[in-house]
Amino acid sequence: MSRESNSRSNHSAENSSSVHHVVHIDASFLSEVEGKMQELPRHLNRSAGRDSCCIFRVPQSLSKINEKAYHPLIVSIGPFHHREPDIQMIQEHKWRFLSDLLLRAESKRVVLKDFFEAVAPMEEEIRKSYSETLEIDGRDLIRMMVLDGCFIIELFCKVGRINPAERINPADCDDPLFTMAWVLPFLTRDLLRLENQIPYFVLRKLFDLSVGSGDNGPSLARLALGFFNYMVQRPVHVLENYYDKEGMHLLDLFRMTYIPNCPENPEKEKKRRKPSRFLHLIQCATKLDQAGVKFRPRKAHSILDIKFRNGLLEIPILTIDDFWSSLFLNFVAYEQCYRRSTEHFTTYANFMGCLINTPADAGLLGDRKIVENYFGTDEEVARFFNNVRKDVAFDIHKSYLSKVFEEVNEYYQNDWHVRWAGFRHTYFSTPWSFMSAAAAILLLLLTTIQSFYAVYQYYVPSKNK
Repeated sequence: MSRESNSRSNHSAENSSSVHHVVHIDASFLSEVEGKMQELPRHLNRSAGRDSCCIFRVPQSLSKINEKAYHPLIVSIGPFHHREPDIQMIQEHKWRFLSDLLLRAESKRVVLKDFFEAVAPMEEEIRKSYSETLEIDGRDLIRMMVLDGCFIIELFCKVGRINPAERINPADCDDPLFTMAWVLPFLTRDLLRLENQIPYFVLRKLFDLSVGSGDNGPSLARLALGFFNYMVQRPVHVLENYYDKEGMHLLDLFRMTYIPNCPENPEKEKKRRKPSRFLHLIQCATKLDQAGVKFRPRKAHSILDIKFRNGLLEIPILTIDDFWSSLFLNFVAYEQCYRRSTEHFTTYANFMGCLINTPADAGLLGDRKIVENYFGTDEEVARFFNNVRKDVAFDIHKSYLSKVFEEVNEYYQNDWHVRWAGFRHTYFSTPWSFMSAAAAILLLLLTTIQSFYAVYQYYVPSKNK
């Protein structure tokens, strides 16, 4: 009996140890879950995957590498950073620029009320343009769009001096935005940050009301690109091709001007019967140089216009400074987030990241006049390109440089090119090595001639003998 009772007690103990608490599903629990299901997510709006959503919070995987590149420094545009106290310096200028724009619009009999009435019907479309649910009242959102949009338009008008009646150059007036040398570059950089945008259709509506392009007047795109050209200084005839274009916002419009006339083709790889064994990432610049690849700066209107032919890799000159590094990172972030965007800058980042893997690679491209380094050291340039392509989605088969990747790898893996390049580096890289090689060749030639005459005289004796 005792043994049986012990076994029963052990069995009950095992059962008791395996018993789990039962969760009671009651009406209040279901009501709470249904309430959560109906709530819109704050950090990812339902429209974030649609074509209309074009302004995003930069993913943490990208922002943690270089947070300063995505965060405005002196001016907040749009809802993402408008409450941050550290960037309120330009806020009072917005109201003053709004007054100036109203004076500019007097000839069209446009008053402040017209701005708000024009933008108010766009509220839902504006909200769908942002990846986050905007926890802001409708009236406050419309006021923000009007204030920020009018500030941008008037800024473009002042710098572009579109009105012949303007008596002075804005750069010569007493406005601190123009007289303090550091302000305008920082302001320009802030207007080209992904998180610091307002929809382009809002800007266009406000521009049409207040300025209007008309038959002789400049378009909004012309003023915008002219303003940003103070920092990049490209030929006007290049920008003229985009004066009638419209982007999703200012960052998208500016990015558009760099896209070469070789669009990506997602169906390209599907049409191939066999994938190429050479289509993969390339080696760094120093290894390619040792394999005989030559580097030369290319005269082109876009830094993306890279060409490779017969061992010559032509790359447009790239200026690495604070402005370009910030702009470049925001271009890549936009391509990673917006579903309708091509991945030209993402491809370029991976291509240049492959070339510039070490400080020696950066130094080599600097010596070839391809990279103009304003960072200070080659280490910083290499670090930048190593970071810019981290955690970035990239499909080499769909990239616009897929043919360049393929041809460079095919050239690099050719044994004849490698051996000939090794011979040149060994014997012709410096004048002293060339002289040594020439002396050795001459000595070998003389020795060969001497041996030939010795053998000749042995087999063909002299007639005098």
